[in-house]
Amino acid sequence: MADIKDELAPWLELSRELSDSYDLLELADSEGDEAMGAEVAATVPSIRERLDRLEFRLTLSGSYDRANAILAVHAGAGGTDAQDWANMLLRMYLRWAERRRFATDTYDLSPGEEAGVKSATIAIAGPYAFGYLKSERGVHRLVRQSPFDSGHRRHTSFALVEVLPDVDMGADVTINPEDVKFEAYRSGGPGGQNVNKVSSAVRMTHVPTGIVVTCQTERSQLQNRETALRILRAKLLEIDAERREAERLELRGQHVEAGWGNQIRSYVIHPYNMVKDLRTGYETSDPNRVLDGDLDEFMNAYLTWSVGGLDGRTAAPSPSEPRPPKQ
Repeated sequence: MADIKDELAPWLELSRELSDSYDLLELADSEGDEAMGAEVAATVPSIRERLDRLEFRLTLSGSYDRANAILAVHAGAGGTDAQDWANMLLRMYLRWAERRRFATDTYDLSPGEEAGVKSATIAIAGPYAFGYLKSERGVHRLVRQSPFDSGHRRHTSFALVEVLPDVDMGADVTINPEDVKFEAYRSGGPGGQNVNKVSSAVRMTHVPTGIVVTCQTERSQLQNRETALRILRAKLLEIDAERREAERLELRGQHVEAGWGNQIRSYVIHPYNMVKDLRTGYETSDPNRVLDGDLDEFMNAYLTWSVGGLDGRTAAPSPSEPRPPKQ
């Protein structure tokens, strides 16, 4: 109930303000008060901007858009360069969360042999975290001069980003315990006194789907098991949502090919500077700003594009969301 009141409050406030402005405008017109009329007219741009923001927020109306998010980054083709690229993306999302004062937690981290990460899974908690981050799902492509190539040749690297809603245990997902293969193993990398001494890390395999989930950041096996189960539930929920969407598209006669090769965004640092979203057409010539976590314009363009709105090359207004207190 409180969420509904919070959602309606800005609309009701704007409605009252519009009504008051209309009354003042009528009064100014009847009394020939040009100064009052000019004062009311001066508030129109601000009202228009707030209305645009509220209308844009309607794009975040999915079943789980308000939820926290679980984000995973996996290095793709490209060896050390790809692992370094996966680490760059991980940093980008952590910086984005920091800009919004969202809380983050690392669930799993598999370091690369020489640099970067092979894969990483993090939780991002904040208002509409999943709603915004769902724009990042897919393959991200980097073109640059490789810092790991003595000849400084141009390399292309790929990384896959997965984004799932962080669903609670009451979500409509049923997991048969007999379908889950559980393994415990010793954690690797830096950590507390349990690392490499106690089998606290866990690996869960959902046999029917082949989904494998690992978690090793907590010192307790029980905590890691609970976290892995939450990630597994989120993955199964996403599979179910994708199945329903595929059925809907099939009924409409539209076929969408989903595969590793279908990148969603290209980041070019050499021979020129550009980041371009291949779905919306939105682009910028400042990759450093984007890689430092300034993703709002890309996210806004995607949300507008996904509901069939404006051309994604014209970013929608950046909505002002409530921010949790600093940790």
